[in-house]
Amino acid sequence: MENLRKHVKILMDLGFDYILVSEDMYEMDLKEKEKIMSELNRQIQECKKCDLYENRTQAVLGEGNLNAKVMFIGEAPGGDEDKQGRPFVGRAGKLLTKLIEKSGYKRTDFYIANICKCRPPGNRTPTPWEMEQCFPYLKKQIEVIDPKVLCLLGATAGRAFLNRNVAITKERGSLINWEGRILYLTYHPAYVLRNPNAEKVLEEDIRKSIEIAYPS
Repeated sequence: MENLRKHVKILMDLGFDYILVSEDMYEMDLKEKEKIMSELNRQIQECKKCDLYENRTQAVLGEGNLNAKVMFIGEAPGGDEDKQGRPFVGRAGKLLTKLIEKSGYKRTDFYIANICKCRPPGNRTPTPWEMEQCFPYLKKQIEVIDPKVLCLLGATAGRAFLNRNVAITKERGSLINWEGRILYLTYHPAYVLRNPNAEKVLEEDIRKSIEIAYPS
């Protein structure tokens, strides 16, 4: 019942006037999640809260399992993501997918997203203000998916959640409580591409974040 109340509140916040409740709770939950994500996608495609919209091909909401217990969160789409409308599909994304699979899972078992939904010019780091404008969309996604672990990929993602600078080389592997969920700080796959010696560390962090969410 608490889960139902939460989803009804989310739908009301998004502006839905009529909410049909099914007797099949599981099917209702999944259908409502899909409906909410569709509405969020419509909103980000039209969003003009910051200047990033001026150069985007399309905004990138995210993709994956809407019932996932782990969300992988980066900072912003790159060129490939901007073209395809999907998160982590370039070189960094291929590495992330490979390391997830080395943990014995599939990319589609989890949900993958970014703090900012639009590509910054030249793939620069999004500014704190840009992240602040976009963060409510991500927070709504988190409320809908209801993951146990948020695996934050890189210092920029960590800063968006913690509202402070993050020294990722010192803080990676940290477990931090955030609104009843676990933040797991680790490297961004793009960092590992530049520093191949860090690949084993990222692989282990991904495995640990999954083990926390799905204890054996």
